[in-house]
Amino acid sequence: MTLFNFSSLSVCSLLQLGFLSPGSSGVRSDCAGNLMRLSLDKALALGNQLEVEAVNDTQHIQITPALAAQCGYSMESDPWGNTRIYTSLMGCYVDNKDDTTFTVGLTLRMYSQASSEMVSHDVSQTCSYSRWASREILCDRNYMEVSQYMAAPDKRSEHQRPLMDIKQGSATPGIWKLTFHTPGSVVPMVLGEAEQNGYSARITSKRLVVRSPYSTSETYQYPDGVAKIPMEMFKVSVYYNAPHGLSVVDMAAACPTGGVLFNEDLISWYVPRSVTPLLDGAVKIIEVHMGINGQRLDKSQMTVHGYTLSQTEFHIIAEMRVGSPDGYYKSHALDYQYHITYTIEPMLEVLWKSVKTQEDTRYKILFPITTPAMPGLNQISNNAVPEDRVFDVHMWNFLYDVELVNITFSSGVFTVEECNAMGFAVQDHRFPNGTKSFSLKVPFDAAVVLKHNTGPLVTNYVLSAVFGFIIMPEYTPFAQPVEMQVSLQDVVLPTVTGVCDQGHFHITVKYGNQGASFDAFMTIAGPRQIIPEIAEAYKLQGNATHFSFSVPYDSPDTAFEFLNSDSVRARLDVLLWDSHNEWVLGDLHLACSFPLVTTQCHPNGTMSALAVKVDSTPNLVPSWLTLRDMSCKPVFSDDRFAYFYFGVDSCGTTRTFFDDRMLYENEIRPHYHNTGKAYSSPADPEYKQTISCYYKVDQSQTVAFGYKKSNQPAAEIGTGQLMVQMRIAKDVSYESFHAAEDYPVTKYLKEPVYFEVELMHSVDQHLELILMNCWATLEQDRTSLPSWDIIINGCADSDDSYVTILHPVKNHDRAAILSHAKRFSIKMFTFTQEQELLKHEIYVHCDALICDKSIRKEGACSRRCAHPTSTRKAGRHQSSESAHQTQISSGPIRLNG
Repeated sequence: MTLFNFSSLSVCSLLQLGFLSPGSSGVRSDCAGNLMRLSLDKALALGNQLEVEAVNDTQHIQITPALAAQCGYSMESDPWGNTRIYTSLMGCYVDNKDDTTFTVGLTLRMYSQASSEMVSHDVSQTCSYSRWASREILCDRNYMEVSQYMAAPDKRSEHQRPLMDIKQGSATPGIWKLTFHTPGSVVPMVLGEAEQNGYSARITSKRLVVRSPYSTSETYQYPDGVAKIPMEMFKVSVYYNAPHGLSVVDMAAACPTGGVLFNEDLISWYVPRSVTPLLDGAVKIIEVHMGINGQRLDKSQMTVHGYTLSQTEFHIIAEMRVGSPDGYYKSHALDYQYHITYTIEPMLEVLWKSVKTQEDTRYKILFPITTPAMPGLNQISNNAVPEDRVFDVHMWNFLYDVELVNITFSSGVFTVEECNAMGFAVQDHRFPNGTKSFSLKVPFDAAVVLKHNTGPLVTNYVLSAVFGFIIMPEYTPFAQPVEMQVSLQDVVLPTVTGVCDQGHFHITVKYGNQGASFDAFMTIAGPRQIIPEIAEAYKLQGNATHFSFSVPYDSPDTAFEFLNSDSVRARLDVLLWDSHNEWVLGDLHLACSFPLVTTQCHPNGTMSALAVKVDSTPNLVPSWLTLRDMSCKPVFSDDRFAYFYFGVDSCGTTRTFFDDRMLYENEIRPHYHNTGKAYSSPADPEYKQTISCYYKVDQSQTVAFGYKKSNQPAAEIGTGQLMVQMRIAKDVSYESFHAAEDYPVTKYLKEPVYFEVELMHSVDQHLELILMNCWATLEQDRTSLPSWDIIINGCADSDDSYVTILHPVKNHDRAAILSHAKRFSIKMFTFTQEQELLKHEIYVHCDALICDKSIRKEGACSRRCAHPTSTRKAGRHQSSESAHQTQISSGPIRLNG
């Protein structure tokens, strides 16, 4: 049997409740007057069973509850595992040296039943105490102790009288017997018999000590007639051998068992000013001290903690606030209801001096006080949120030792984990003041909520629940019932939602709580109500909870809001309509951007453009749209679109040359059919859509595109391809050409080589290709050296012994537009240095200009063949705003033998 045991409480549960902190098992010891105090902080963190052993030399004596009361040991522990062990300095197994130095040795064994692990702590504390009174009375929670000074024969008190004088040293010192005096009886016992009955008596070097547990056969209740404080006491005559002979000492101890008054906020502890059975005659109070947990407090400490100590004619009164931090609250379940108590352990120490004998008596009481169980002030709030259709129950003002384990609903009992898995959101919340609360959220549509229709469209929702709690560490259960109800006029209307993909609006309509009584034919998409024919086109399908359909973005039921460079923003308006009551039950305005190319530039020199009617121009008629040239009308139009297809040199298209590209532009605008007058309605802003194509021209590069701002609606500037290529003809007829697989082309020295440079894929007759410079190199790199000029500033090199011949392009030739091609020939040559052939291959390169013939020629475009005045330098001719410069090269030409 152990002194203190939490055998039914697992370490895991303690940790979950916050009673223990893992790894915190500090052991501290100190001296408290005639007591040694040992404090263990959350000692049970290492186990759930604590055993205490006293160390006597090499022996370990287990301190059981009975032995503790007999030998002067006591223990107190709160629910959080904080434990205090008190040892009387006059107790058993205490090493006493001359009644001034005392050493207490204890071994603490903490055993975990869960892990079967044993952890031991050895504690040794030495205390010095020399302020002994003639008589000391100690009232601990489980025993009463009195010790008395053994005076020399000539200084004996009236309580100490000789029975027989003997020669000094002729008798063995020791206690012979004890005679207990109770009202109406005298009970003698030899020492061994007294010890068997739980009493303890011993002689130290200077003192005689007797100790009695409470509620033995030889203790009795003593109603103090003056102070009216109930007391328990014992009176005993101790017969002992002393060096000077056989003596008897009358001893008594009395300890209060009551005297506590409570109100809501205050604990008042009343102790008699003088305990009549212990004191003969008048006494004076020399000292009065108050303490907590066995330790004295000074005046400043008492002030800080709110304690007061006062005296009346008959009482000493100690007052403590309920809730002082030196005590603790504890939960209880009385009649299955939640209650709390508050516990604090005050100490009172009084020093009396007899007026008659001048002997002093020290009276020390350790008196744990627990308030009566008070109903817990826990409160319940119903924070139901009708808009969110959720019951929100909050219960608060529970202590940390309360744990919620289950909730009983109309459909059964569910653990906290099961409730959370069902989506009920059960939580506990802890607060710094040592309290906690619990919350529960349950949706109105949960199966555990009862529903009753109490009128047209009115539903009464009822949540009945019983919260099942336990109090740790005792696992004491209690319950708290809760019932809440909310009445709502809560027809759940159908809802409409939607998403988009690359080409469709996807719409979903949920029925609400009226089920499929709301059907798809009460839905309006855009301007039209869905009828069976439309439902089939939109692939409408449904089930018991919802229906869905898909609408193409270019459907007549959608609206176009505006154009981006590569997309159109379309909107679908959906209306859920109750035609009977003419109510709008729900609506959705879903707008998304869909990919749409409005301008395309084709490699054959043509352009196509798509005009779109948008919300900002509701009166626009697409068939009335034309290009700048009003004779250029759409090749296709309907109520929403107009499609144009035209050549880049027609319909009023303009062109602009830049350093690195060529731009074609036109506009789409509305015009009257009969007058050609510009169309403009007061209800519409001016409609203008600019369409543009950028071309960046070389022998292989695709035209890059940019963007050009225009009035709303905006449209994409298109891209296209043009190519300038250089080819070698097989003969002077220019009917056939060497293919890519023919290169390198093989020629004999001075054999003619026929070149053609042509602008490909263009139908613009206003463009002209002009050769500015041509030259030959040994390497593919057009800037490499050495080089040989062939054409300079559009003319053959007059210094060339291998004469360059410019050939005209004639009407009957293959070329569709004569100005798009240029032809010339040279005689095959090679590069030599000091009569040595450098290489057998050459490459021919040209700089060409693309000029606009329709505007006044200037700069390089106006140049005609003339004798050059300086040697050609690559890139010295810059294109003007009416020309675009490009570079081309031939493949390798190899010299044969």
